Amino acid sequence: MMNYKNEGYAPEEIEGLREECRETGRSFIYVEDEDLDVLESGECAHIQFVGKDFGDEVIFDGLIYTLRLHHSSTVYETAVEQIRKSHPEYVPPEERQPGYSIDVAKDEEIEELLTELIEELEETEAVKVQEHVELEHDFEYGIGIDVCLNVEDINDEVIENFISQFNAGTLKLDKTLYSFTSDEVDEE
Repeated sequence: MMNYKNEGYAPEEIEGLREECRETGRSFIYVEDEDLDVLESGECAHIQFVGKDFGDEVIFDGLIYTLRLHHSSTVYETAVEQIRKSHPEYVPPEERQPGYSIDVAKDEEIEELLTELIEELEETEAVKVQEHVELEHDFEYGIGIDVCLNVEDINDEVIENFISQFNAGTLKLDKTLYSFTSDEVDEE
């Protein structure tokens, strides 16, 4: 038996993924992930596809998401970080453990401050983001991949185009820095 970096490099795993792709008629599969509510938004997808890394075939496993989603996440994380400097006791809802005791009045006050800080960060364009692809070679299954693209939605066509360009080595990322606001309305 061959010794692989992890199971995502094993030929039988790769062939299994290829077979799943043939069945769906796509070059990738969607991965169900109940822990990620954002997958339902159309702005993010968890996928797997076959590609090459230094000549070796491997399964790439990761997230592909919109620049707008990345910006809003980064703004939120920045705001929480700043809130924690003045209110170290604050625990964001997504980090609260079962049995977490809440001081409703204090929590409402902090949430209001958080909302104001998010609005300020957006208005001043203090947070800017750009397209990127990050690879994680020390991953439990294949290679982890984190892809952020400046598109409105993440759909089959966007994913297929990305994989095609990524695997052909022709992917060109937009290095422009962007900032968004929550209340922007699409002008069409």
